This record gives sequence, structure tokens and C-alpha cells, in this order.
Amino acid sequence: MSHIDDLRLELSSCIDEQQSIRSRANDEHRDLSETEHTQVNGILDRVEDIKAQIEQDTRARKLSDWSSTSQDDNEPRPDIGESGNSKRYSGSQPARFGSFGEYLIAVCRAAQPGHPIDPRLHQRASGMSEGVPADGGFLVQTDFAAELLKRTYATGVVASRCRKIPISSNANGIKLNAVAETSRADGSRWGGVRVYWEHEGATKTETQPELRQIELTLKKLIGLCYATDELLQDATALEAVIMQAFSEEFGFRVDDAIINGNGAVQMLGILNSPALVTVNAEGGQAADTIIYENIVSMWSRMYGPSRLNAAWYINQDIEPQLYTMSLAVGTGGQLVYLPPGGASGTPYATLFGKPVIPIEQASTVGTVGDIILADMSQYLLADKGGVQSDRSIHVKFTTDETTFRFVYRVDGQPWWSSALTPKSGSANTLSPFVALASRD
Repeated sequence: MSHIDDLRLELSSCIDEQQSIRSRANDEHRDLSETEHTQVNGILDRVEDIKAQIEQDTRARKLSDWSSTSQDDNEPRPDIGESGNSKRYSGSQPARFGSFGEYLIAVCRAAQPGHPIDPRLHQRASGMSEGVPADGGFLVQTDFAAELLKRTYATGVVASRCRKIPISSNANGIKLNAVAETSRADGSRWGGVRVYWEHEGATKTETQPELRQIELTLKKLIGLCYATDELLQDATALEAVIMQAFSEEFGFRVDDAIINGNGAVQMLGILNSPALVTVNAEGGQAADTIIYENIVSMWSRMYGPSRLNAAWYINQDIEPQLYTMSLAVGTGGQLVYLPPGGASGTPYATLFGKPVIPIEQASTVGTVGDIILADMSQYLLADKGGVQSDRSIHVKFTTDETTFRFVYRVDGQPWWSSALTPKSGSANTLSPFVALASRD
């Protein structure tokens, strides 16, 4: 990877970081704190420095390419851009694709009879391709892969809040050490650490923490797209269609796996995790309803330190019940979600001060998962960072369409292996992931 590639990846990371800080503040309906202002200003200063370095390095590379080409005119190599014009570049510094659409067209042409493979497909991939080049297997150019993933996480509502872990280029997964803590009772904290009050000269008792391993093994998320011959003639339109379609679909499927994944061929979702706490419905509660007592019970089961980052994820069909949800006061009552006069302006969309976020991945009303209280910073999400692209002209041969296949390798699971028993109080367990039991 060139120095400019490194700078572009760092630039993308900086932009994501400052957007994450702003999004967190927006979700919590507040202005940036002084610390966050300082962080954002520092990031923006770094962004300007990176942009200046990229511009300087780009000018230097263009000058070097021009110099090399003008001195050695015996080995011209085509670089077909969106305009269709041919230009030359040096063998030591091959040109990059000008757009994602241009890259896709080059992939499509690579296996056509008599058509040479564009050298940029080999020399500007984001890593070693696991596909066979002759069969159309090429990794997406680094900056296009980064942009596709950036849009994926911008589109996904849940994934952007998870704790992300990058996987190195030579690994297919990662093992992490975590504390095996399932109870806060004396002798169980940190899996067994305990300190004592003792008299002078008393014998000391040895204790130690207990660790467990979390293993994330990359799964494959695969998407297909069909592009007509007419669309393949327009790199700009092709890029717009595929970038939007795949970023939205990847974002949707990753979010769905984080919530509902079975942990086998896909990630382990929080609804199938042993760390999930499921709060029982109230006695005599009607089917397919949500009442204020449910909300109070869910909040009381949220692990205290996780409340700061928690949010409510709901099926949008329950919103009418939220807006009319009330707390009985004597012979009357009062609304608890939409305050008096609130309908005349923008609804607050918060419960206990935490954002209420409608997601399509939430379960249907009345079933577990129609309303979830979760701290997604306690969910681990590991990815390879690259997207592999393959193409075939045979799948839709009779309709003059080319098939593009994209593979994104990712895995995830909750940081917690089980719910936590508190030191004292009731026997109710606590967790960063709380759902409401079925009401049918």
C-alpha cells in the first residue's frame, strides 16, 4: 500500500471518528461537551494536515509519472478512464481507478475473450485476492473498499454504535481475553478476586481473577448485483447504483445479524445471546401491548454503568402505544412519553433520557425483541476491512446482464457471556442487553 493510500485510510478514519462524536451528542439531544469540542477540533486539524499531505504527494507522483513516461516511451500501458481516452503510466507507479464504476467496468472486461486484464486490478487491490483472476476475482481498490464500508456503517443504525475491532490481513479471526465475571457477590468479582480485612499477623488468603476467551471467526456476508450491458457503458451511473444498493443492503444485514443472528453461519445476535435479560410481562397484561410498568422493569434490569450509552431500539409499530402510554395518578393519569403540548412541536423521542430508535430489524409487536434496551458498546464487531468483488457473465447471460458478487468478512458477539448477578438486593440479574418477554 502506498503512502497516499495510508493517508486516505487515516483521513476516512478521522472523518468517521468526528462524525461518531457528533452523532452521539445528537442522539442524546445535547451539545458537544468541552472535552468533545477539543477532540473534534483536534481531529479536524489532523484532517487538514492529511489533505495537505495527500495533495503534495499526489503532485509529486504525477510529476514522477510524467517524467518516467516521457523518458521511456517503449512500454506504453493503457489506462482507460471514464472518458474512454488512453493515457500512459510508468510500470513502477501504476495509475489508480478514477471511480468505483470504472473499477467495476474493468472487472467486467477482464475475462472477456481477447480483452487484456487491466494491470490496476492486480496492483491496486486492497490485499491478496482469494479468487482466481481469470475467473473475475479481484479485491476492491483500497479507497473504494473503505468508502463502501464507511457508507455501510453510516447506513446501518446499530453497527455504528458497536465496539469495532480490525482484523489484520494475515488473520481470519481474533481471540480476546475477558474477565469471567457472572456475579458481583463477594469472592466472585473479577471471577474470584477478593480482599480481606484482617488482624495484624493473620494469614493471608490468595485469590486471583478468572479469565475466559472470546473468539471471533470471520463469517462471509455475500451480496449479488445484476448490471445490464447498457448500465455497464456508464461508469458514473454504475457507481451510483451499486454504491447505494450495496452500502444500504450490507448495513441492513449487519444490523439484522447484530440483533437476530444465530451465531452459526452468521454473527451472534443479542436476542440469541446468553447475556440477554428478558423481562416478564405484567400480570394480566393484554396481548401485543406495552405499558409503562414494562419500561420501568426493563430500565431496572439495565446494568448501571451501561445506562450512559444505552438506547431503546423498537419496532415502529409500537410507537402509537408509546405516545399514549400513561402513568396512573390517583383517579387520573399523565402521559409519560409525550408530555403535554409535545405534539405541537418535535417529539422528544426519549425514554429515561435515552434515544428511542425505530429499526426494521426489531421483532413484531408482542414478541421478544419488539422493544430492546441495549448498550451496543458492549457488542464486539470484527471485520477484515476489505471487500472482495467477483463477476460472472453467465448467470444472466440470456438477459445481457453481468453479475457482480461482493463478499464482506465480519463477525460479532456480545462482550458478555451471561447476565450478571448483583452483590445485594433482589435476585434479578443485570445486563447491557434487555428485552421484553412475549405478550400473547
